[in-house]
Amino acid sequence: MTMKLDGLRVLDLSLFLPGPALTQILADHGADVIKVEPPGEGEPNRHIGLREDEVSVFFRNTHRGKRSVCINLKSPEGRAALLKIAASVDVFVEAFRPGVVDRLGVGYRAIEAINPRIVYCSISAFGQYGPRRDLPAHDLATEALGGIVSLNLGGDGEPTLPHVPVADLSAALYAFGGVMMALYRREHSGRGDYLDVSMHDTVLASTPNVTGEVFAAKRPPVVKEFRSLGGSAFYRIYATGDRKHVVLGAQELKFVRNLLGELGRLDLLPLCERGPGPHQQPVIDFLQATFLTRTRDEWIEWFSGKDIGFAPVNDLREAFDEPQASARGMRLLDERGREHVGTPLKFSAEPGAPRLVLPRLGEHNRAVLTEVGFDAAAIDALYACGALADEHTAKNTH
Repeated sequence: MTMKLDGLRVLDLSLFLPGPALTQILADHGADVIKVEPPGEGEPNRHIGLREDEVSVFFRNTHRGKRSVCINLKSPEGRAALLKIAASVDVFVEAFRPGVVDRLGVGYRAIEAINPRIVYCSISAFGQYGPRRDLPAHDLATEALGGIVSLNLGGDGEPTLPHVPVADLSAALYAFGGVMMALYRREHSGRGDYLDVSMHDTVLASTPNVTGEVFAAKRPPVVKEFRSLGGSAFYRIYATGDRKHVVLGAQELKFVRNLLGELGRLDLLPLCERGPGPHQQPVIDFLQATFLTRTRDEWIEWFSGKDIGFAPVNDLREAFDEPQASARGMRLLDERGREHVGTPLKFSAEPGAPRLVLPRLGEHNRAVLTEVGFDAAAIDALYACGALADEHTAKNTH
């Protein structure tokens, strides 16, 4: 079975989430992703969160179908081996702080010199230039600086932690699009390119629907009054009688009319016709009281077949047990019965086919290095000098 990215070869030095999420998309659609892991514990994701069969679920969802090489980039021999691999690939991904790859001798200029067709992607918190370039940050800090945390208010009106890593994953998706654009252009120009992706940039780029007041009136939105942030009766979370929750998620007047009509309160329609804001409070009060009269599951049954934007608030276990998730292949089972998050890209021709196998640390050292011209003796020498490691030797490598 062929896939869209068959024949694409990717070298991935990134760790944690943004870079691995990008290369996971590539791997799920046929790319040969060679993951470079540091000696010792390897990719941190291997050890974060719950483990199943000695491997974390986090690692399973970000590294299936990839190949692992474990190289000590601080050794001259390890760096030379990496450059040899880099000469053979189409895409190079890294997510160190700016300047680190240059100090290691594997920055864009070094790779481009041996591989002019390379598409080199750097993902970092704040990008390769700007006053915050060298500051350490993960997802939360870039969301805070980018204004997202200020929009994510709890019931007490105080900012709360965003529980989905918006900056990490938006960076991965923008990087994916950028890599694809560069590969497309390379077909015409014959040359690759350098892509600088800032997580903070992608956070700001995720706000087109909430910047009306910001740009037109030069002030931040009042969150509790804003259309898509809770200021509309038909775009809100409501508690149910069993202390669970449901949402109304469509504000078009036809849906408003349908629900208010079903509930016998079309007299409230004019308040909704005026748009979001404090004047909708009577509608919110009515709906809050109404939703408390039934359990969440009773409301699911009540809304069935009605043309209204409604959904239950599922916990994450319920979300993956939903028939919709299974029907769309978003919950996959491997041969051992372990669950995986599926791929959301659904092509009618050459669809993705996630390979639900996980690489052991350094499992593919010999295979990958043989492909780029190393013989067995040369590979043995790399092990001997500490430039290579695997799951058996890595913990003794410093």
